[in-house]
Amino acid sequence: MAIELDRAQRDQAIQSLTRYVEQELDQRLGNIAAGALLGFFLEEIAPLVYNQAVAAVQDRLSQRVAEVDVEVHEDEFQYWRRREAKAGGRR
Repeated sequence: MAIELDRAQRDQAIQSLTRYVEQELDQRLGNIAAGALLGFFLEEIAPLVYNQAVAAVQDRLSQRVAEVDVEVHEDEFQYWRRREAKAGGRR
């Protein structure tokens, strides 16, 4: 699954990359080079982050599904117990 950014996100990411390179590396990076670098990051590194996020979500969902039986459990055959409890309170 390709990771894509919409136009506004891409523009903001390019702006952030150029700012980072200028402030942290003390070098100038043009928009074309920043766009190419962003494309590289999205193709090469972003899938790693994406897959880790998916794995984390799968783990969390598995935990939640495992807890469903506890959260929504109803005891069976409670009619007579409840009826006897009510009758016991009326005596």
